[in-house]
Amino acid sequence: MNSASPSPSFRTPRGRRLSFLDFGGPGAPVLALHGHFGRARSYAPLAAALAPRHRLIALDQRGHGLSEGGGPFSADEYAADAAALIEELGIAPLPVVGHSMGGLVAYALAAARPELVRALVIEDMGAVNQPPEVAHPVLDVSDWPVRADSREALGEAIAARGIPDPAYFLDSAEPDGDGWRLLFDPADMMESQRATTGDHWPRWLASSCPALLLHGEHSFMLSAAHAHEMTARRPGVKLLQFPDCGHWLHDDAPEDYARAVASYLNNL
Repeated sequence: MNSASPSPSFRTPRGRRLSFLDFGGPGAPVLALHGHFGRARSYAPLAAALAPRHRLIALDQRGHGLSEGGGPFSADEYAADAAALIEELGIAPLPVVGHSMGGLVAYALAAARPELVRALVIEDMGAVNQPPEVAHPVLDVSDWPVRADSREALGEAIAARGIPDPAYFLDSAEPDGDGWRLLFDPADMMESQRATTGDHWPRWLASSCPALLLHGEHSFMLSAAHAHEMTARRPGVKLLQFPDCGHWLHDDAPEDYARAVASYLNNL
């Protein structure tokens, strides 16, 4: 499948410049929201798998990718950004796909603006993001480098901070003059992680649209027991578990992930 990304588009809803990728096509629109440290282009393989039946639009959330940085970084602020983009593009109501923090933003958006959200696909994000459910909800990136002489050197510097495989973070690195830099600011990411830590049951339970919850067997963010509780407490939720996968289902089992999302959206 072709997983190339289109050129970024920009809008300034709510006074903040936001970047997004519109993969185009004749299909019904779907909004995709990445997790912490991510960016919109990670959804290129899913966009290819959904086409032509669905037109994927992936947002670089505030402080990520090519979007403007700076807080506040609460789930409600992230959701308000997504709502403003949906309204500006005139694509409501539509399904919203979200991974990790993006999943929190997706169901916060459905809670705050139910008229905009037709369905949810939540990839490995719980209704509680704090101990003991999530042992370490904040990854300390406060001393991470923001620039190095090469992509490889930047990866080595991140690995030296205790990250054995920095590939996910390096996807948010780009050439910068004679070196490479991270697109996200570590201070922003620390603020954002802290702001989205907490008990989010009220947001999860506040919406009633259909929802698909995807859970990785070896996830450090979402336990099997919590995934089952989320399914039991909110009507209209389908739970799909991915064996031998961790938190990044779309990387650990990309074909199974894309097939599951496509099947769900095709049958709404």
